[in-house]
Amino acid sequence: MERPAPTGFERTFEDDEIIVSKTDLQGRITYANHIFIRVSGYTEEELLGKPHNLIRHPDMPRCVFKLLWDTINAGNEIFAYVNNLCKNGDNYWVLAHVTPSFDEFGTIIGYHSSRRVPDRTAIAKAKDLYQSLKSIEDASSDWRVGMQNATSALVSQLDEAGIQYDEYVFAL
Repeated sequence: MERPAPTGFERTFEDDEIIVSKTDLQGRITYANHIFIRVSGYTEEELLGKPHNLIRHPDMPRCVFKLLWDTINAGNEIFAYVNNLCKNGDNYWVLAHVTPSFDEFGTIIGYHSSRRVPDRTAIAKAKDLYQSLKSIEDASSDWRVGMQNATSALVSQLDEAGIQYDEYVFAL
C-alpha cells in the first residue's frame, strides 16, 4: 500500500479515547480498535497484516522508532510522542505507550500500543526535537548512517541531561 502525501491538516480525537493496536514480532498489525480505524481512516481489512509503520509520518525521525524498537525488544515499555499519518494524508499526534506482550514462559510474542491525546505544549517541544533529529538524518545520503547519527545525537542529549527517554517525554 502506497503512503499518501501529507496534507498538513491535523486530526484529533477525544481526551477520553484510547487508540489501541497490537502487532506481531515483525510489527505487522494483528489488532486495531475502532478508534484507531476511525482516526487513521483505514479499514480494519487495510490495517490487519500490514506493517505498523504504514502510519509513520515522514516528518518523524527514524531514530525515535529505533529507540522504541530497541526498548521493547529488550522487554521494556516506552512512552513516546508520535506523529502519525492517516490514509488521506492528514496527521494526528499521540502519546504512545508501547509494551511487549509475553507468553507464559516470559517470551515476547508481540507488542501492544495504547495511544492517548497528547499535551499540546509537549507536542510543540517534541516537534522541535524531532525537526532537529530529522535534519541530522536527512544530512546523510545513506538513511542508515543518518539514523545512526541522529540516534547518537539523541542519546548524547539524554546522557548530558542525565535522563532516560521516558523521563524526557514526561518532562515536556
